Parts: sequence; C-alpha cells; structure tokens
Amino acid sequence: MEARARWLLLVVLALGSCSSSGEYVGLSENQCAVPARARVDCGYPEVSPEQCNSRGCCFDASIPEVPWCFKPLQGTECTF
Repeated sequence: MEARARWLLLVVLALGSCSSSGEYVGLSENQCAVPARARVDCGYPEVSPEQCNSRGCCFDASIPEVPWCFKPLQGTECTF
C-alpha cells in the first residue's frame, strides 16, 4: 500500500509542476499569442478570465468578434 501512495504522490507532484504562476494559469504569454483568425474556442458565453484560465485556456478580450477564451498554441502539453 505504501508504494501505491508514493506513486500517487509522484503523479500529483508531476502534474503540479506543469503549471506556473503568471497571467495565464500554466501558460506563458507566448503560448497565448494565437492570431485572431486561428483561435479555437475554449469557453462559453460570458466566461470570466479566471474561469477560462482555470480550464487551461488563454483569455484575450481585446479583439471583437473572435473567441476571447481560446486554446493555446500546440506544444503546451506536459510530457513525462
């Protein structure tokens, strides 16, 4: 049972190391530099920046008529 607990702790710590603090939860500003036409919607109507970021998505409301909550650039997934 102790080995199982250690394995679970290791997994939780590894997943936690994939995020960093900053403007985007777990994302860098470069990962959220997605051109307006290339944005893939990641939210829902009236999603807040905090809710969007907690989903692992980027939020930018500066451009009208494009998704404000959108998926980051590829290559943002954690690898082990």
